[in-house]
Amino acid sequence: MDYQNWGPRDMSAPVRAELPEVPVERGMVLEDVQSGWVGAVTRVEKSGGMHVVALEDRRGKSRSFRLGFGFLLDGQAIRLMPPAPRAAAGVPAGRTASGSVRVEGQRAQVAKASRIWVEGKHDAELVEKVWGDDLRVEGIVVEPLHGIDDLAAAVADFRPGPARRLGVLVDHLVPNSKESRIADAVMASPGAAGNVLIVGHPYVDVWQAIRPAVLGIDRWPAVPRGQDWKTGILKAFGWPHATKEDVGLGWQKLLGAVRTYADLEPSLLGRVEEVIDFLTVP
Repeated sequence: MDYQNWGPRDMSAPVRAELPEVPVERGMVLEDVQSGWVGAVTRVEKSGGMHVVALEDRRGKSRSFRLGFGFLLDGQAIRLMPPAPRAAAGVPAGRTASGSVRVEGQRAQVAKASRIWVEGKHDAELVEKVWGDDLRVEGIVVEPLHGIDDLAAAVADFRPGPARRLGVLVDHLVPNSKESRIADAVMASPGAAGNVLIVGHPYVDVWQAIRPAVLGIDRWPAVPRGQDWKTGILKAFGWPHATKEDVGLGWQKLLGAVRTYADLEPSLLGRVEEVIDFLTVP
């Protein structure tokens, strides 16, 4: 990658000194003032003695920038700093984001046959962010289903067994819902007993499993009946919401606010821990 044209930002020294210093975080949505490029932080890496941040825009295209001055965060000029040490980001030393004791010096295990299935990409990213370290130690892979309407057929194709267990995390798993009827039918199917566990949280979408206080709000906005829920949430926040790309960038911003298990609702925490125990405890 060519860094030779990356010079100092065009800002006076007095103005620079007054800007807040903000550690970069994955999911943070930034604007580069010089180019006008807007995107969510997808990775931060150190190259040639400098930190470089990759920003992915709503079309899925990515550009890299050197950290420092010349960025806007929520419309405010900032000095973008290297990532804060993990402990400073809310994870105690020696602990993973899920709160478990960190296993030092152990490589990720070869993936086992057992799997965790979640409804979509956002569910998978949230589980990975909080429980990823634990799952790599256990060799458990999280896979998105993109909906559960065909769950029965997917489970049959998976062919669960004692050494090939399946844990499924479902959105909006409440009594008398479509989701609960599908779950009940699958759990009663041949081969499922003792080998398949379907659990769920009560929220319309996994977004709601993020505690409102983490986002600086008292409660999640109410979305009128008949309106797409995610679109309604982004609209209520005053964020772009017209396209799938807008939804993706909005989710990355929400995900960026999650640091540890303490940022999630207990009703999700308990279900994920239940699934992990089911797949890893003999």
